[in-house]
Amino acid sequence: MILSGRCARRTLFACVLACASPAVAVPGTPVETIEISARPISQFHIGRDETRFGPLEFVGGLEMTSQARDFGALSAFRFLKPGSDFIGVTDTGFWFFGTITHDADRRPSGVSNFRLQQMVDASGRPIDRKWEADAEGLAVRDGIATVGFERDQRVAQFKIDPDNMKAPVRQLDYQVPAEELRQNRGFETVTHANAYGQHAGGLIVVSERSLDEAGNVYAAIIEGPHKGVFTVRRDGDFDVTDGAFLPDGDLLLLERSFSIARGVKMRLRRIYGESVEKGAVADGPVLMEADMGYQIDNMEGLDVWTRDDGALMVSLISDDNHSILQRNLYLEFILHQD
Repeated sequence: MILSGRCARRTLFACVLACASPAVAVPGTPVETIEISARPISQFHIGRDETRFGPLEFVGGLEMTSQARDFGALSAFRFLKPGSDFIGVTDTGFWFFGTITHDADRRPSGVSNFRLQQMVDASGRPIDRKWEADAEGLAVRDGIATVGFERDQRVAQFKIDPDNMKAPVRQLDYQVPAEELRQNRGFETVTHANAYGQHAGGLIVVSERSLDEAGNVYAAIIEGPHKGVFTVRRDGDFDVTDGAFLPDGDLLLLERSFSIARGVKMRLRRIYGESVEKGAVADGPVLMEADMGYQIDNMEGLDVWTRDDGALMVSLISDDNHSILQRNLYLEFILHQD
């Protein structure tokens, strides 16, 4: 969502950050299986057949629709199996699971086995108030989903069970002072660093647009041997919406810009891995930028994965905000390293 504001964290919650708490043995909410209609997208640049956009090569995409009331607002996702089974969160407080299918030419062809399940609080009750369930960032490793929430700012961990997602098992200390996080500009990126890199696979969080005095974006290393706060240089009027580490240790960020006059824009930016350090200002070049002349919408989610032929892939999703004027898109690119 593109809103503004600022709120303080609740004192009680701040006192229990980083403390492990057992999952509540309460059944989760019902799982809803829904049908997704997926229209293939063959051109990224509307009306043109070009496929190469800087180092990114467009493979294909899908425009996803459904009659189900709760489908939409897709804010983050990660693959559980490369390019196939996925898990995601919505900013309306739902988990979603499904599978991307591909045709004989390796292009995205559809979405199957799509399920939704409402998130629950620590006592196992469904979270009905949006400000408590505004899930924006997601990381996955070893059967654990780590979710960044904004408005009610927190980073929480859950055991992954596609048939029965339950209460969080742990809350994490996100390092950034709570008073520096804007109400609806909190952690949009939650990602694991490279397992064998300087942060030993620890979690990294980047806010959407919580800015320091120099106008840079607050971020933090919240796990690993070098925990601490850093910032990402804000370039222009773009906000961070997601990110993932590349195999070489650089951080790929998805960014979005919006104005009523020109609509929405998106870009991909490669942040140098060595600049992701406590106390540093991380920075790096723009790899691709696209406006409404391309098949984009409110691009919110990103994942990086390796195809079975060795190609390094970047997948993006958009959040339609449950608006008839917006779309839920899935886009797929090869990231060339030459």
